[in-house]
Amino acid sequence: MKIYMNGKLVDDKKANISVFDHGLLYGDGVFEGIRAYNALVFRLKEHIDRLYKSADAIELVIPMTKMEMIEAVIKTLKANRLKDGYIRLVITRGVGDLGLDPRNCSKPTIFIIAGKIALYPKEFYQKGLEIVTATTKRNFPQALDPRIKSLNYLNNILAKLDAIKSGTVEAIMLTYDDYVAECTGDNIFIVKDGELLTPPVDIGALEGITRDACISLARRNGIPFNEKMLKMEDVYGADEVFLTGTAAEIISVVKIDKRPIGNGKPGPLALRLMDEFKKLTKTDGVKY
Repeated sequence: MKIYMNGKLVDDKKANISVFDHGLLYGDGVFEGIRAYNALVFRLKEHIDRLYKSADAIELVIPMTKMEMIEAVIKTLKANRLKDGYIRLVITRGVGDLGLDPRNCSKPTIFIIAGKIALYPKEFYQKGLEIVTATTKRNFPQALDPRIKSLNYLNNILAKLDAIKSGTVEAIMLTYDDYVAECTGDNIFIVKDGELLTPPVDIGALEGITRDACISLARRNGIPFNEKMLKMEDVYGADEVFLTGTAAEIISVVKIDKRPIGNGKPGPLALRLMDEFKKLTKTDGVKY
């Protein structure tokens, strides 16, 4: 495997990070997860825009233009002869000292990994997921804005451990005042009486690229949509629940905290959006 590392393609065994890199020491950096489908990088420009927006939010200056970053992603895919794959693009503050001060980091570290990913087994897409509500609360947005895709994912990892301990693969994260925010790695949608609903991003949810694609597809197909503050009672009483994410794509949830959702099977609206999303991945992105 070839890894893009600070402007060069190197073998994965030689793609090394300094122990003094502040991305490792403090989670000081940003990242993007991106998908490629049949030699088309899905919504690559939107991912790159979000990467730079996240970097701006933490005052991290990326020493490459957006176009140079796009070219680096494509270069990495081609070097690994991947037409279908998952790209992890990471920018850290760079090598510094043992103190927190970011001014002591000389320059950012940039690396790109292009490989394969299968977040959930295929049968989960046919039968739906069983998930739980995490006991771990979502970070308070004014303390650490979840809309920034930072390398500090401990909040999500602790909630993921809640899911693992319960015997499931995903968990819903609630805000400090018990509103639904998102899941550990995915955005969440519910369907009630034909209306598609999802939490607003300003309460503690990532502004997901797949989330935005799903909303666009709903509007294009005349499906009523709203951002709405949701409690778990709303989720338990939904006709359908599904998750969206770059790695997950769109996947139905059929049981939460051991309670069946709807008729306990993937719902028609989620299945319809899954089909529409598959079509979208063939046209919406950058060809290489």
